[in-house]
Amino acid sequence: MNNQTKQPDPEMIKRHVLNILLDKAIAQAEEDIRNSPLTAYRLRKAKSVTTKENISDS
Repeated sequence: MNNQTKQPDPEMIKRHVLNILLDKAIAQAEEDIRNSPLTAYRLRKAKSVTTKENISDS
């Protein structure tokens, strides 16, 4: 049996690190969008339009 540990491939490590950094950047961008005043305005506007449509459908 071979008890030696296999050395990780440097290219695989590089891709893994880049994926982690990309995931963090995407998460930060999504958080910024969720906390944006423009997003809050658009959500309120969409909610009021939906509410008005539901009232007019009744």
